[in-house]
Amino acid sequence: MSLTPIFNPAVVQQRQVDTRSIQALDSAHYLHPFTDSQALAQRGARVITRGEGVYIWDSEGKKILDAMSGLWCVNIGYGRQELAQAAYLQMMELPYYNSFFNTTNVPAVKLATKLCALAPKVGDREFTHVFFSSSGSESNDTNIRMVRHYWSSLGQPQRKVIIGRKNGYHGSTIGGASLGGMQGMHEQGDLPIPGIVHIDQPYYLENALLGETEHDFGVRMARQLEAKIVEVGADKVAAFIGEPIQGAGGVIIPPASYWPEIQRIVDQYGILLISDEVICAFGRLGAWFAYEQMGYKPDLVTFAKGVTSGYMPLGGVMVGNRVSKVLIERGGEFNHGYTYSGHPAACQVALANLEWMERERIVERVRDDTGPYLAERFAQLLQHPLVGDARTCGMTAGLVLMKDKTARQMFPPELAVGMACRAHCFGNGLIMRAVGDRMIIAPPLVMTRADIDEMMTLIVRCLDLTLAQAQAEGWC
Repeated sequence: MSLTPIFNPAVVQQRQVDTRSIQALDSAHYLHPFTDSQALAQRGARVITRGEGVYIWDSEGKKILDAMSGLWCVNIGYGRQELAQAAYLQMMELPYYNSFFNTTNVPAVKLATKLCALAPKVGDREFTHVFFSSSGSESNDTNIRMVRHYWSSLGQPQRKVIIGRKNGYHGSTIGGASLGGMQGMHEQGDLPIPGIVHIDQPYYLENALLGETEHDFGVRMARQLEAKIVEVGADKVAAFIGEPIQGAGGVIIPPASYWPEIQRIVDQYGILLISDEVICAFGRLGAWFAYEQMGYKPDLVTFAKGVTSGYMPLGGVMVGNRVSKVLIERGGEFNHGYTYSGHPAACQVALANLEWMERERIVERVRDDTGPYLAERFAQLLQHPLVGDARTCGMTAGLVLMKDKTARQMFPPELAVGMACRAHCFGNGLIMRAVGDRMIIAPPLVMTRADIDEMMTLIVRCLDLTLAQAQAEGWC
C-alpha cells in the first residue's frame, strides 16, 4: 500500500476534557462491564484520555503506571505509531469485507499463515488453520460449536460434555461464562448451560492437603479430570478446557506436574484439549504460546488480547491438524461465524504488532531478561508483613495479603482488604488488580528493568499504606 496518511501521529495532542461533564454523560448513558452502575454513578468514573509506553493519563492530568496492560492486552505499550499507521492504510484501501459467501481478504490470510508459523508443533500436533472472531468470549463460544461439530462429524454426536475448572475464566457470553467456573457469573443467568461441568482449580494455597508437596498436589488436582470423565461417561465427554495460568481467577500458577498429567488423561480417554491462551499467548509468559513450555499439546488454542496488543478487537481459535482434518474432510458446512471474522483492518494491525514484537525480540526479552528480573524483585515482597505468598511466571504475577502469614491466616472476606489495597494503588499512580485478597499484575511486555523498579517501589508503598490502614482499623 502506498497511501500517505493525512495525519502525523507524532504531533497528536491530548484533548482537553471536562471531567465532570463526561462523568455525568457516562452515568446517564454508559453501562460498564462487571460494574455496579449505581455505585459508580455516586463516585464518578475515572476518565482515561491518553497512553504512552507503560503509562496512562486521566482527564485530571494524573500519570498512572499501568501494571495490568489495560486488561492483560497492551503488550507492546501505548502509542505505537506503526499500529496506527497499519490501521489507517488498511482502512483507506479496504476497511471491511466479510468472510462469508466464498470470499477472503489479504490481511486475514496473511495473519492466519503467520499464526500457524508461530505456533510450535508438539509431537504429532501442529496448527494448520485459524478461525477468527473479535474477542476471547466469541472464540470460546466457537470452541463449543467446533468441538461438538467435530464429534458429530465422526459419528459420535453424544460426545457433547465439556469439562472446565472452578474459578476459571473463559469470557462472559453465555457459552464462555458457562465454560468458566466463576460462581458470581453463574448466579446471574442460570448458568452453566447444559453439557458443561467443572473440576477444582490447581490452587495450592487453597486446596493442598496438610504436608502435600506441590508435585503431588498438581498430580492429584489433574486426576480430578479423570474422575469427572468416569463420572460423566467417557463416551459423552468431548473436551477439557483450561487456561495455562488462570488470569482473572487471580494468577493461579499450577505446579509443573499438573499439565503433563492432564495430557496423559486426555490421551487415555481420547478427548480434545483446549488451551485458553487469551491472556498467556504472545509473549506474556516468555513464549509465543504457553502450551509448549507447560508441557502439553492442545487441539485448539483460544487467542485474543495480545494478538493486536489491544489496539483493535480481534480473537480466534488456532485449530490443530487433528480437528481441522475432520472438519474439512467430513464436516461439510460449518454453520457458524461472525460479521467481523477476519476483519481486514484488525488483521493488518495484528500483523504489524507481531512483526514489531519479532523485530524487537520482545518474547526473548521476557524469557531471558525482564521476566526473571520481575521474579527476583517480586519475591522480595515476601519480606513484607502483609504478603504471605508471591509468585510470577513471565510478566504475570500475584501476591496474597494475609492477616497473619506465620499462621497462614487470611483476612475475613467482608473486610475487602484487597479492594482497600487497590484503592491505595489508584491513589498513588499504579494500576494493580484485586481478586479477593490476591493482588495481581500483568504489565506491558516492553517494560524495562528501570520500569520494573519503579513499579515495585509503588507496590511496596501501597502495601505499606494498606498495612497502616489495617492496623488503624483493627483488622490485624
